[in-house]
Amino acid sequence: MSWSVTKNRYLWWGVSVVTIVAGLVAMVISWTNPQIQAPLKLGLDFVGGTRLQVVLDCAQAGACDQPVDLADVRAILSEQGLGNSSLQVVDQTGISIRTQPLDVDQRTKLVSQLAQGLGKFDPKQTQIETVGPTLGRQLLNSGLLALLVSFVGITVYLTLRFQFDYAFFALVALVHDVLVTIGIFAILGITLGVEVDSLFVVALLTIIGFSVNDTVVIYDRIRENLKIHPENSIDDVVDDSVNQTLTRSINTTLTTTLPLIAIVFFGGETLRFFALALIIGFVSGAYSSIFCASTLLGWWRQREA
Repeated sequence: MSWSVTKNRYLWWGVSVVTIVAGLVAMVISWTNPQIQAPLKLGLDFVGGTRLQVVLDCAQAGACDQPVDLADVRAILSEQGLGNSSLQVVDQTGISIRTQPLDVDQRTKLVSQLAQGLGKFDPKQTQIETVGPTLGRQLLNSGLLALLVSFVGITVYLTLRFQFDYAFFALVALVHDVLVTIGIFAILGITLGVEVDSLFVVALLTIIGFSVNDTVVIYDRIRENLKIHPENSIDDVVDDSVNQTLTRSINTTLTTTLPLIAIVFFGGETLRFFALALIIGFVSGAYSSIFCASTLLGWWRQREA
């Protein structure tokens, strides 16, 4: 059974535009938020500072009967001159604090004051990380540079391998996938306080590689079918090429996302949002390759003709 992807091209493009616009709106809201002031809620890797996470020791009688009160924590931080710190409750019995860089003595004093005000903490679940602001900026700049270099390299390669219009619309699909992933994480940052770290940049680079591979497979089939059936219209060629590669695209996406879904639900905290970013990007990459890159190329060639 042959299925026409070009007949509903404006529907596919509309879905992409709505998703991207929603993400852009979330980025603007995030940027205007005084506690974030960035398109995404950046983690310690990028902004620098100290992240302290402590969890009450529930083995103590009555220690976990009541959830942690953020007002009490804020009052303790204000006494230490850290009233502008970012706070987040963790599983009702813990607190995650992100503040300016603290030395060993300051961290020890802060943990001691929190223990006096909230109760005894479980030492096995105490986490402390400190990153300097200079290193954070270097990581952020390096990540952005890596994305830019990957875009340029892919565009040059596809121009040499195919033609410039192939490369241009493949680049449009890659930007689509990056914006969709970033936009969804901007929404998660506003609603759930999800932060992005250096692993998020790794996820974006992985998404770009996956998406361009899927697009190249479809483009290669389009080029072959144009040579075999030059009498056919470009829309028919695109439809035939997508149908011939559709099973491969779906199977590849499923086999890569299933292990990532397992990591999201059963993996550790460190890899959970890394895996989630890959899932979003891989699904978006398959969508953009099938419904955006191919139909945009067909639309452009039709206008040229």
